[in-house]
Amino acid sequence: MKKVTFRSLGVIKPILDSLEKQNIITPTEIQAKTIPLILEGKDIIGGSKTGSGKTLAFSCGIIKKTTHRKGIQSLVLVPTRELAEQVGNAIRKFSKFEKMDTVKVYGGVSIERQIRDLKSADIVVATPGRLLDHINRNTIRLDRVRLLVLDEADMMLDMGFLRDVEKIIQAIPKRRQTLLFSATVDGDIEHLEEKYMRNPVTVSVEQFVDSSKLSQRYMDVTSKEKFSLLVHLLKKEKTGLIMVFCNTRRNTDFVAKNLQSNGIQSVAIHGGLTQSKRKQILDDFHKGKTYALICTDVAARGLDIKDVSHVYNYDVCKDAKQYIHRIGRTARAGKDGKAITLLSERDHEDFSKIMRVNEDLEFEERPHFKQAEITFRPSGRRGGRFNHSRSGRPSRRSNAQRPRSNSNHSHISNSSRHQRR
Repeated sequence: MKKVTFRSLGVIKPILDSLEKQNIITPTEIQAKTIPLILEGKDIIGGSKTGSGKTLAFSCGIIKKTTHRKGIQSLVLVPTRELAEQVGNAIRKFSKFEKMDTVKVYGGVSIERQIRDLKSADIVVATPGRLLDHINRNTIRLDRVRLLVLDEADMMLDMGFLRDVEKIIQAIPKRRQTLLFSATVDGDIEHLEEKYMRNPVTVSVEQFVDSSKLSQRYMDVTSKEKFSLLVHLLKKEKTGLIMVFCNTRRNTDFVAKNLQSNGIQSVAIHGGLTQSKRKQILDDFHKGKTYALICTDVAARGLDIKDVSHVYNYDVCKDAKQYIHRIGRTARAGKDGKAITLLSERDHEDFSKIMRVNEDLEFEERPHFKQAEITFRPSGRRGGRFNHSRSGRPSRRSNAQRPRSNSNHSHISNSSRHQRR
Protein backbone atom coordinates (compact mmCIF):
# COMPACT_ATOMS: atom_id res chain seq x y z
CA MET A 1 0.00 0.00 0.00
CA LYS A 2 1.38 3.39 -1.04
CA LYS A 3 2.44 5.62 1.83
CA VAL A 4 0.41 8.82 2.19
CA THR A 5 2.52 11.98 2.34
CA PHE A 6 1.69 15.66 2.29
CA ARG A 7 3.21 15.83 -1.18
CA SER A 8 0.98 13.02 -2.45
CA LEU A 9 -2.05 14.89 -1.05
CA GLY A 10 -1.25 17.87 -3.29
CA VAL A 11 0.17 20.25 -0.69
CA ILE A 12 2.14 23.06 -2.35
CA LYS A 13 5.91 23.39 -1.90
CA PRO A 14 5.98 26.48 0.38
CA ILE A 15 3.79 24.62 2.90
CA LEU A 16 5.89 21.44 2.51
CA ASP A 17 8.99 23.49 3.34
CA SER A 18 7.27 24.90 6.42
CA LEU A 19 6.17 21.44 7.58
CA GLU A 20 9.71 20.15 7.17
CA LYS A 21 11.00 22.97 9.38
CA GLN A 22 8.41 22.02 12.02
CA ASN A 23 9.22 18.31 11.66
CA ILE A 24 5.63 17.48 10.67
CA ILE A 25 6.07 14.39 8.52
CA THR A 26 2.99 12.17 8.42
CA PRO A 27 -0.58 13.42 7.75
CA THR A 28 -3.22 12.69 10.39
CA GLU A 29 -6.44 10.94 9.40
CA ILE A 30 -8.45 14.16 9.05
CA GLN A 31 -5.66 15.69 6.93
CA ALA A 32 -5.39 12.69 4.63
CA LYS A 33 -9.16 12.60 4.09
CA THR A 34 -9.87 16.31 3.67
CA ILE A 35 -6.86 18.00 2.06
CA PRO A 36 -7.44 16.58 -1.47
CA LEU A 37 -11.14 17.53 -1.28
CA ILE A 38 -10.33 21.02 -0.01
CA LEU A 39 -7.80 21.59 -2.78
CA GLU A 40 -10.43 20.46 -5.32
CA GLY A 41 -12.74 23.22 -4.06
CA LYS A 42 -15.33 20.99 -2.38
CA ASP A 43 -17.46 22.15 0.54
CA ILE A 44 -16.56 20.02 3.55
CA ILE A 45 -18.22 19.05 6.82
CA GLY A 46 -15.42 17.61 8.92
CA GLY A 47 -16.21 15.75 12.10
CA SER A 48 -13.10 15.82 14.25
CA LYS A 49 -11.98 16.42 17.81
CA THR A 50 -9.59 19.10 19.02
CA GLY A 51 -5.99 18.14 18.29
CA SER A 52 -6.77 16.02 15.23
CA GLY A 53 -4.89 18.32 12.84
CA LYS A 54 -7.77 20.11 11.10
CA THR A 55 -6.08 23.53 11.29
CA LEU A 56 -3.33 22.35 8.97
CA ALA A 57 -5.93 20.71 6.72
CA PHE A 58 -7.86 23.91 6.03
CA SER A 59 -4.68 26.00 6.05
CA CYS A 60 -3.46 24.06 3.01
CA GLY A 61 -6.50 25.25 1.09
CA ILE A 62 -6.34 28.80 2.41
CA ILE A 63 -2.67 29.32 1.57
CA LYS A 64 -2.93 27.79 -1.89
CA LYS A 65 -5.98 29.86 -2.84
CA THR A 66 -4.93 33.21 -1.36
CA THR A 67 -2.90 35.80 -3.28
CA HIS A 68 -0.98 38.51 -1.45
CA ARG A 69 -2.33 42.08 -1.74
CA LYS A 70 -5.62 41.07 -3.34
CA GLY A 71 -7.85 41.87 -0.35
CA ILE A 72 -9.32 39.49 2.22
CA GLN A 73 -9.83 36.20 0.38
CA SER A 74 -10.06 33.74 3.28
CA LEU A 75 -12.05 34.05 6.50
CA VAL A 76 -11.88 31.70 9.49
CA LEU A 77 -14.55 32.04 12.20
CA VAL A 78 -13.73 30.66 15.66
CA PRO A 79 -15.66 30.83 18.95
CA THR A 80 -13.01 32.19 21.34
CA ARG A 81 -10.11 34.62 21.54
CA GLU A 82 -7.69 31.82 22.43
CA LEU A 83 -8.68 29.88 19.33
CA ALA A 84 -8.26 32.99 17.18
CA GLU A 85 -4.71 33.31 18.51
CA GLN A 86 -3.99 29.61 18.11
CA VAL A 87 -5.37 29.31 14.56
CA GLY A 88 -3.94 32.63 13.39
CA ASN A 89 -0.47 31.76 14.65
CA ALA A 90 -0.67 28.31 13.03
CA ILE A 91 -1.59 29.77 9.63
CA ARG A 92 1.33 32.19 9.90
CA LYS A 93 3.71 29.28 10.56
CA PHE A 94 2.35 27.21 7.69
CA SER A 95 2.60 30.21 5.31
CA LYS A 96 6.12 31.16 6.37
CA PHE A 97 7.49 30.66 2.83
CA GLU A 98 4.47 32.13 1.01
CA LYS A 99 4.18 35.85 1.66
CA MET A 100 0.74 36.86 2.97
CA ASP A 101 -0.77 38.79 5.86
CA THR A 102 -2.91 36.99 8.45
CA VAL A 103 -4.83 39.22 10.84
CA LYS A 104 -6.45 38.04 14.09
CA VAL A 105 -9.68 39.82 15.03
CA TYR A 106 -11.25 39.41 18.48
CA GLY A 107 -12.48 41.45 21.42
CA GLY A 108 -10.64 42.49 24.55
CA VAL A 109 -7.85 44.27 22.64
CA SER A 110 -7.50 47.53 20.74
CA ILE A 111 -9.87 47.77 17.78
CA GLU A 112 -7.85 50.64 16.30
CA ARG A 113 -4.84 48.44 15.63
CA GLN A 114 -7.09 45.85 14.02
CA ILE A 115 -8.57 48.52 11.75
CA ARG A 116 -5.05 49.43 10.57
CA ASP A 117 -4.01 45.81 10.06
CA LEU A 118 -7.17 44.90 8.15
CA LYS A 119 -6.29 47.33 5.38
CA SER A 120 -3.56 44.97 4.17
CA ALA A 121 -5.03 41.62 5.30
CA ASP A 122 -5.16 38.59 3.01
CA ILE A 123 -6.50 36.15 5.63
CA VAL A 124 -8.66 36.96 8.68
CA VAL A 125 -9.19 34.73 11.71
CA ALA A 126 -12.01 36.18 13.81
CA THR A 127 -14.54 35.70 16.57
CA PRO A 128 -18.11 36.52 15.49
CA GLY A 129 -18.77 39.42 17.87
CA ARG A 130 -15.73 41.53 17.04
CA LEU A 131 -16.02 40.76 13.32
CA LEU A 132 -19.63 42.02 13.32
CA ASP A 133 -18.38 45.15 15.06
CA HIS A 134 -15.99 45.76 12.15
CA ILE A 135 -18.74 45.04 9.62
CA ASN A 136 -21.02 47.58 11.32
CA ARG A 137 -18.21 50.16 11.39
CA ASN A 138 -17.39 49.53 7.71
CA THR A 139 -13.77 48.86 8.71
CA ILE A 140 -13.55 45.52 6.89
CA ARG A 141 -14.28 44.43 3.31
CA LEU A 142 -15.44 40.87 2.79
CA ASP A 143 -16.60 41.12 -0.83
CA ARG A 144 -13.54 39.19 -2.06
CA VAL A 145 -13.78 36.24 0.33
CA ARG A 146 -13.57 32.99 -1.61
CA LEU A 147 -13.03 30.54 1.25
CA LEU A 148 -14.93 30.49 4.55
CA VAL A 149 -13.99 28.21 7.46
CA LEU A 150 -16.27 27.63 10.46
CA ASP A 151 -13.95 26.09 13.05
CA GLU A 152 -15.30 24.40 16.22
CA ALA A 153 -18.74 25.17 14.79
CA ASP A 154 -20.70 23.25 17.43
CA MET A 155 -19.09 25.25 20.21
CA MET A 156 -19.73 28.50 18.34
CA LEU A 157 -23.42 27.67 18.12
CA ASP A 158 -23.61 26.35 21.70
CA MET A 159 -22.35 29.77 22.79
CA GLY A 160 -25.29 31.44 21.04
CA PHE A 161 -23.51 32.73 17.93
CA LEU A 162 -25.87 31.27 15.31
CA ARG A 163 -27.49 34.59 14.45
CA ASP A 164 -24.12 36.37 14.32
CA VAL A 165 -22.65 33.65 12.11
CA GLU A 166 -25.57 33.95 9.71
CA LYS A 167 -25.17 37.73 9.51
CA ILE A 168 -21.50 37.29 8.65
CA ILE A 169 -22.20 34.63 6.02
CA GLN A 170 -24.73 36.94 4.40
CA ALA A 171 -22.06 39.66 4.19
CA ILE A 172 -19.69 37.56 2.05
CA PRO A 173 -20.09 36.37 -1.57
CA LYS A 174 -22.32 33.37 -2.23
CA ARG A 175 -19.80 32.00 -4.72
CA ARG A 176 -17.29 30.61 -2.26
CA GLN A 177 -15.99 27.42 -0.73
CA THR A 178 -17.22 26.64 2.79
CA LEU A 179 -15.43 24.34 5.24
CA LEU A 180 -17.17 23.45 8.49
CA PHE A 181 -15.35 21.57 11.25
CA SER A 182 -17.21 20.34 14.31
CA ALA A 183 -16.83 17.71 17.01
CA THR A 184 -20.55 16.92 16.65
CA VAL A 185 -22.91 17.35 13.70
CA ASP A 186 -26.56 17.93 14.58
CA GLY A 187 -29.29 20.56 14.96
CA ASP A 188 -28.00 24.01 14.03
CA ILE A 189 -25.02 22.51 12.17
CA GLU A 190 -27.48 20.81 9.82
CA HIS A 191 -29.28 24.14 9.44
CA LEU A 192 -26.06 25.82 8.28
CA GLU A 193 -25.35 22.93 5.94
CA GLU A 194 -28.76 23.12 4.25
CA LYS A 195 -28.85 26.90 4.00
CA TYR A 196 -25.28 27.92 3.20
CA MET A 197 -23.30 24.99 1.76
CA ARG A 198 -23.18 23.46 -1.72
CA ASN A 199 -23.30 19.65 -1.86
CA PRO A 200 -20.90 19.27 1.05
CA VAL A 201 -18.83 16.14 1.49
CA THR A 202 -19.05 14.79 5.03
CA VAL A 203 -15.78 13.45 6.43
CA SER A 204 -15.49 11.91 9.86
CA VAL A 205 -12.51 10.44 11.65
CA GLU A 206 -12.13 8.06 14.53
CA GLN A 207 -12.21 9.57 17.98
CA PHE A 208 -8.79 11.04 18.71
CA VAL A 209 -8.94 9.94 22.33
CA ASP A 210 -7.94 6.31 22.79
CA SER A 211 -10.58 4.87 25.13
CA SER A 212 -8.33 1.91 25.91
CA LYS A 213 -5.79 4.36 27.33
CA LEU A 214 -8.33 6.43 29.28
CA SER A 215 -9.41 5.54 32.81
CA GLN A 216 -12.73 7.17 33.81
CA ARG A 217 -13.57 7.19 37.52
CA TYR A 218 -15.90 8.99 39.88
CA MET A 219 -15.82 9.42 43.65
CA ASP A 220 -18.58 10.30 46.08
CA VAL A 221 -17.90 13.22 48.38
CA THR A 222 -19.93 15.85 50.22
CA SER A 223 -19.91 19.41 48.93
CA LYS A 224 -18.15 20.49 52.12
CA GLU A 225 -15.29 18.02 51.55
CA LYS A 226 -14.95 18.23 47.76
CA PHE A 227 -12.12 20.78 47.74
CA SER A 228 -10.13 18.85 50.36
CA LEU A 229 -10.41 15.68 48.28
CA LEU A 230 -9.15 17.54 45.21
CA VAL A 231 -6.13 18.82 47.15
CA HIS A 232 -5.34 15.28 48.31
CA LEU A 233 -5.57 13.85 44.79
CA LEU A 234 -3.44 16.58 43.21
CA LYS A 235 -0.74 16.26 45.83
CA LYS A 236 -0.62 12.50 45.24
CA GLU A 237 0.05 12.97 41.50
CA LYS A 238 3.62 14.02 40.80
CA THR A 239 3.93 14.07 37.01
CA GLY A 240 2.11 15.37 33.94
CA LEU A 241 -0.19 18.34 33.43
CA ILE A 242 -3.56 18.67 35.16
CA MET A 243 -6.79 20.29 33.98
CA VAL A 244 -9.57 20.93 36.50
CA PHE A 245 -12.96 21.89 35.09
CA CYS A 246 -15.45 24.12 36.87
CA ASN A 247 -18.82 25.38 35.67
CA THR A 248 -18.41 29.03 36.68
CA ARG A 249 -15.78 31.75 36.81
CA ARG A 250 -16.49 32.06 40.52
CA ASN A 251 -15.58 28.45 41.16
CA THR A 252 -12.43 28.55 39.01
CA ASP A 253 -11.13 31.44 41.11
CA PHE A 254 -12.13 29.68 44.35
CA VAL A 255 -10.35 26.46 43.40
CA ALA A 256 -7.22 28.04 41.91
CA LYS A 257 -6.55 30.47 44.75
CA ASN A 258 -7.13 27.89 47.47
CA LEU A 259 -4.96 25.32 45.69
CA GLN A 260 -2.19 27.91 45.69
CA SER A 261 -2.62 28.47 49.43
CA ASN A 262 -2.28 24.70 49.88
CA GLY A 263 1.04 24.63 48.02
CA ILE A 264 -0.21 23.45 44.63
CA GLN A 265 0.97 25.43 41.60
CA SER A 266 -2.25 26.36 39.81
CA VAL A 267 -3.87 29.15 37.86
CA ALA A 268 -7.44 29.96 36.77
CA ILE A 269 -8.47 30.80 33.23
CA HIS A 270 -11.92 32.06 32.24
CA GLY A 271 -13.63 34.76 30.23
CA GLY A 272 -13.31 37.36 32.98
CA LEU A 273 -9.56 37.77 32.43
CA THR A 274 -7.94 40.14 29.95
CA GLN A 275 -6.74 38.61 26.71
CA SER A 276 -3.08 39.28 27.49
CA LYS A 277 -3.47 37.52 30.85
CA ARG A 278 -5.21 34.51 29.29
CA LYS A 279 -2.48 34.26 26.66
CA GLN A 280 0.27 34.35 29.29
CA ILE A 281 -1.47 31.66 31.35
CA LEU A 282 -1.76 29.32 28.37
CA ASP A 283 1.84 29.95 27.32
CA ASP A 284 3.05 29.05 30.83
CA PHE A 285 0.88 25.93 30.91
CA HIS A 286 2.15 24.79 27.50
CA LYS A 287 5.73 25.21 28.76
CA GLY A 288 5.04 23.23 31.92
CA LYS A 289 5.48 26.20 34.23
CA THR A 290 2.02 25.61 35.72
CA TYR A 291 1.02 22.23 37.17
CA ALA A 292 -2.77 22.62 37.25
CA LEU A 293 -4.98 24.70 34.94
CA ILE A 294 -8.35 25.48 36.52
CA CYS A 295 -10.76 26.38 33.76
CA THR A 296 -14.27 26.87 32.51
CA ASP A 297 -15.43 24.97 29.43
CA VAL A 298 -15.54 28.09 27.25
CA ALA A 299 -11.97 29.08 28.09
CA ALA A 300 -10.58 25.62 27.39
CA ARG A 301 -12.64 24.30 24.48
CA GLY A 302 -10.89 23.99 21.15
CA LEU A 303 -7.39 24.62 22.46
CA ASP A 304 -4.77 22.07 21.47
CA ILE A 305 -3.07 21.46 24.82
CA LYS A 306 -0.69 18.51 24.67
CA ASP A 307 0.47 16.07 27.36
CA VAL A 308 -2.45 16.48 29.76
CA SER A 309 -2.26 13.44 32.04
CA HIS A 310 -5.30 14.04 34.25
CA VAL A 311 -8.67 15.73 33.85
CA TYR A 312 -10.66 16.45 37.02
CA ASN A 313 -14.32 17.42 36.93
CA TYR A 314 -14.65 19.53 40.06
CA ASP A 315 -18.11 20.52 38.85
CA VAL A 316 -20.21 18.03 36.89
CA CYS A 317 -21.16 19.36 33.46
CA LYS A 318 -24.78 19.57 32.34
CA ASP A 319 -24.73 17.07 29.48
CA ALA A 320 -22.85 14.09 28.12
CA LYS A 321 -21.52 15.96 25.08
CA GLN A 322 -19.68 18.47 27.25
CA TYR A 323 -18.29 15.64 29.37
CA ILE A 324 -16.81 14.04 26.24
CA HIS A 325 -15.17 17.35 25.30
CA ARG A 326 -13.59 17.58 28.74
CA ILE A 327 -12.17 14.07 28.95
CA GLY A 328 -10.95 14.40 25.36
CA ARG A 329 -8.13 16.53 26.74
CA THR A 330 -6.20 13.49 27.89
CA ALA A 331 -5.25 10.00 26.59
CA ARG A 332 -4.02 11.41 23.28
CA ALA A 333 -1.41 10.21 20.82
CA GLY A 334 -1.05 6.79 22.46
CA LYS A 335 -0.52 8.13 25.99
CA ASP A 336 -2.40 7.06 29.11
CA GLY A 337 -4.82 9.43 30.77
CA LYS A 338 -7.22 9.65 33.70
CA ALA A 339 -10.54 11.47 34.02
CA ILE A 340 -11.85 11.76 37.57
CA THR A 341 -15.21 13.27 38.55
CA LEU A 342 -15.84 14.46 42.12
CA LEU A 343 -19.50 13.73 42.69
CA SER A 344 -21.38 15.53 45.44
CA GLU A 345 -25.05 15.32 46.40
CA ARG A 346 -26.00 18.20 44.10
CA ASP A 347 -24.50 16.50 41.05
CA HIS A 348 -26.54 13.30 40.83
CA GLU A 349 -29.14 14.40 38.30
CA ASP A 350 -26.60 15.74 35.78
CA PHE A 351 -24.23 12.83 36.31
CA SER A 352 -26.98 10.28 35.73
CA LYS A 353 -27.43 11.71 32.22
CA ILE A 354 -23.73 11.15 31.54
CA MET A 355 -23.76 7.60 32.90
CA ARG A 356 -26.68 6.61 30.68
CA VAL A 357 -24.49 7.02 27.59
CA ASN A 358 -21.09 6.09 29.02
CA GLU A 359 -20.34 2.47 29.85
CA ASP A 360 -16.73 3.15 30.83
CA LEU A 361 -17.35 5.09 34.05
CA GLU A 362 -16.33 3.22 37.18
CA PHE A 363 -16.89 4.02 40.84
CA GLU A 364 -13.79 4.37 43.01
CA GLU A 365 -13.77 4.53 46.79
CA ARG A 366 -12.45 7.85 47.89
CA PRO A 367 -9.18 7.75 49.86
CA HIS A 368 -8.72 9.03 53.39
CA PHE A 369 -7.74 12.69 53.36
CA LYS A 370 -7.23 15.62 55.68
CA GLN A 371 -9.27 18.79 55.69
CA ALA A 372 -7.55 21.35 53.46
CA GLU A 373 -7.17 25.00 54.30
CA ILE A 374 -9.64 27.36 52.62
CA THR A 375 -8.45 30.96 52.79
CA PHE A 376 -10.29 32.46 49.81
CA ARG A 377 -14.08 32.65 49.75
CA PRO A 378 -15.94 34.08 46.75
CA SER A 379 -18.50 35.88 48.93
CA GLY A 380 -15.84 37.76 50.85
CA ARG A 381 -17.60 36.84 54.13
CA ARG A 382 -15.65 35.60 57.12
CA GLY A 383 -16.54 33.35 59.98
CA GLY A 384 -19.16 30.63 60.30
CA ARG A 385 -19.15 27.20 58.71
CA PHE A 386 -19.74 27.17 54.97
CA ASN A 387 -20.23 24.56 52.32
CA HIS A 388 -18.90 25.35 48.87
CA SER A 389 -21.61 24.66 46.30
CA ARG A 390 -21.37 24.09 42.55
CA SER A 391 -22.51 27.63 41.89
CA GLY A 392 -19.59 28.94 43.90
CA ARG A 393 -21.88 30.42 46.58
CA PRO A 394 -21.10 29.29 50.12
CA SER A 395 -24.22 28.38 52.11
CA ARG A 396 -24.78 27.84 55.81
CA ARG A 397 -25.86 24.35 56.93
CA SER A 398 -26.94 22.98 60.22
CA ASN A 399 -25.49 19.69 61.44
CA ALA A 400 -28.75 17.93 60.55
CA GLN A 401 -28.52 19.16 56.96
CA ARG A 402 -24.96 18.04 56.36
CA PRO A 403 -24.93 14.93 54.12
CA ARG A 404 -22.92 11.86 55.04
CA SER A 405 -19.89 11.31 52.83
CA ASN A 406 -20.81 7.97 51.28
CA SER A 407 -24.60 7.99 51.41
CA ASN A 408 -25.09 8.59 47.72
CA HIS A 409 -23.02 5.95 45.95
CA SER A 410 -25.72 3.28 45.94
CA HIS A 411 -28.24 5.80 44.62
CA ILE A 412 -26.21 6.85 41.61
CA SER A 413 -24.81 3.44 40.71
CA ASN A 414 -28.09 1.56 41.06
CA SER A 415 -30.09 4.11 39.11
CA SER A 416 -27.51 4.22 36.34
CA ARG A 417 -27.47 0.43 35.99
CA HIS A 418 -31.24 0.39 35.78
CA GLN A 419 -31.20 3.12 33.11
CA ARG A 420 -28.59 1.29 31.06
CA ARG A 421 -30.91 -1.65 30.70
